[in-house]
Amino acid sequence: MSNQPVDPSRRTWVTMACAAGGVGGVATAIPFVSTFQPSERARAAGAPVEVDISALKPGEMVTVEWRGKPVWIMRRTEEQLAALAKLDGQLADPQSELKPEETPEYARNTHRSIKPEVLVTVGICTHLGCSPTAKFQSGPQPSLPDDWQGGFLCPCHGSTFDLAGRVFKNKPAPTNLEVPPHMYLSDTKLLIGEDKKA
Repeated sequence: MSNQPVDPSRRTWVTMACAAGGVGGVATAIPFVSTFQPSERARAAGAPVEVDISALKPGEMVTVEWRGKPVWIMRRTEEQLAALAKLDGQLADPQSELKPEETPEYARNTHRSIKPEVLVTVGICTHLGCSPTAKFQSGPQPSLPDDWQGGFLCPCHGSTFDLAGRVFKNKPAPTNLEVPPHMYLSDTKLLIGEDKKA
């Protein structure tokens, strides 16, 4: 150590320079570190979606977005539910056994849902990712069989699905429509993207 006295003004300048450098370093690091955090949009894309279905009447369907996918929520009529049980022989996978990971255990039934009247399914065809259209009216129609009971038609390659999202035999789509994880928060509120087991 030197025996020379310390210049107080020099010490002040050194202290100020160090403080300014520290502030500048932190200011530079904050935006850099924040790039490692997922954006609000990314967080929202994977977050569960709450849906109020109190206004959904029998025979109606609403579409919500979850993880960038359309999710259909339909309240089926008693007639539509009764028709589901008669279709097993025409379906490729009536009990959702081919890809069980795409149908939660609580939806591996004829109606593929927790509550029989409410269908919750991802509206993306399992063939090439097109979005099928709703064809709820029964009876003969273009591109549909004469004994059509209502369901969904993928216009791209002609895959057809019943009102439980189950694919008919001999169609390009290999499996049923996916059922996302979901649960009821109340009788009229659904949470899409999360269930009790998740």
